[in-house]
Amino acid sequence: MLKHLKINNFALIDTLDVNFSNGMTTITGETGAGKSILLGGLQLAMGKRADLSVIMNQTKKCFVEAVFELGNYGLKEFFHNHDLDYSDETLIRREIIPSGKSRAFINDTPVKVKVLEELSAYLIDIHSQHETQALLQSEYQFLVLDAVAGNQQTVSLYSQKLKTYLKLQKEYELLEERSRISEQQQSLNQFLFDELENAQLKPGMLEPLEARVDELTHIESLQGYVSGAIQLLEAEHAGLIDQLLTFRGLLSQAVQKSKNFESLHTRVEGLHYEAGDIREELLQVFDRLEGNPEELMQKEEQLNVINTLLQKHKVQTVAELISIRDGLSVTLEETEQLDYQLTELREQLDQLKLELHAQSESLRHARIAAIPKLEAELQGLVAQMGMEEAKFKIELTESDRFLSNGKDHLEFNFLANKGSRFKPLRKVASGGELSRIMLSIKTILSRFKKLPTIIFDEIDTGVSGRVSESIAEIMETMAQTMQVFTITHLPQVAARGHHHFKVFKTTEASRTETQLLALDAEARIREIAMMLSGNEISVTALAHAKELLN
Repeated sequence: MLKHLKINNFALIDTLDVNFSNGMTTITGETGAGKSILLGGLQLAMGKRADLSVIMNQTKKCFVEAVFELGNYGLKEFFHNHDLDYSDETLIRREIIPSGKSRAFINDTPVKVKVLEELSAYLIDIHSQHETQALLQSEYQFLVLDAVAGNQQTVSLYSQKLKTYLKLQKEYELLEERSRISEQQQSLNQFLFDELENAQLKPGMLEPLEARVDELTHIESLQGYVSGAIQLLEAEHAGLIDQLLTFRGLLSQAVQKSKNFESLHTRVEGLHYEAGDIREELLQVFDRLEGNPEELMQKEEQLNVINTLLQKHKVQTVAELISIRDGLSVTLEETEQLDYQLTELREQLDQLKLELHAQSESLRHARIAAIPKLEAELQGLVAQMGMEEAKFKIELTESDRFLSNGKDHLEFNFLANKGSRFKPLRKVASGGELSRIMLSIKTILSRFKKLPTIIFDEIDTGVSGRVSESIAEIMETMAQTMQVFTITHLPQVAARGHHHFKVFKTTEASRTETQLLALDAEARIREIAMMLSGNEISVTALAHAKELLN
């Protein structure tokens, strides 16, 4: 419930600081006194769009604070989901600074205005003749019928299951599309993969392959080069090895005469041994240098395949080709898995469909059973408010698909007078009738679920006498289980309140302010007497006021 409201520098309100209690609170005041301003300040705290024009003193910031008792609303999950500190007593604050920027807070934590709006929807329900359109919406009508039918838990389970069903259905459709595209690409992907797989690609294979092709291509020239090199090394007396041997002998003799030649002797000795090793390697190379036209053809073909693949896939290395091959392998494997995944999803969807259908049937049967009860209660309540001939006919039409509240379409039909035909409520009810119907529905709902604090903003306009007393009685009944505010011009309604506030204007010099005053018993008698007789309070009016209050 709303426990405290503080408004500063808003429109005609300089400072307002007031506490509220449970039960029914009536707010009265002359036309133009500022009741709508008071309501506007509260709506600002609830997340209504900020407007710089509402700042009374353009050099100071405007703010509104509202303290709510949340213990019975089950909002801990909301606070957790929005990373907010929960407290049974929660402070909502909205600020507008002179630059026009707006800020919002929940328990001193900055929040987006949208979060403030979401929370406020659980806390305050402002109802006026201009705000009865919710009654005409199917979602709201289902809310009412399901409350009477005791369907809240089933609707919640159905809603969760429907979300899962729609999510899986979307996944199935996307997977089905992927499968269709994959099937079209599968033959090409398989061909490309096989082509790369048959190439027997290995990292670093290209350079050795090119070297081997070059060797086999020039085998005869290489044989001549190696043979000539061996002859240069082995030629008797004139060969390099014999020459180095003679050279080493000369330096060996020089070393015997002078140690300064030891380094040169050692180096020449190394050349001699190195020349011998080179000769051995050349002999081995010569032995294996054999022409092999078949191998050359095979290697050239393999090299051509690799070069063709490099060009085809527009890459530079064998490693990149291997990466493409592995990617195609994964794609082909995924394609093979798609059918399995589709079958699995289809089975889940079929099972969910059965469960949703069963829940829809359960909802429908409960609704059908509750309709006569709701029709009778509505007719009884609106009859108390002067609509004795009004009748309701609530119709359910089964749908062939799952909707947000089951498989039903719902229509509230209404006739106001005898001899008329039932027509959809949204087409035939007047504004005044809708207000009284909405009050009846709120009364019924308050018995079945925890409703937010409700504010009735002059919904009793245009009624008087017995009807106004009935409206007041209904509001008072509602206030037994919830907090009710009513802004009214009717003394019969004002007298029913457990608490009474008066909105009035004061003027000092060139400044006009709106203020709110809690009325004690004596002030309340005078206020109701004034509502009965006008500005001149008569003895009769005072007596009537006391009678209404008693």
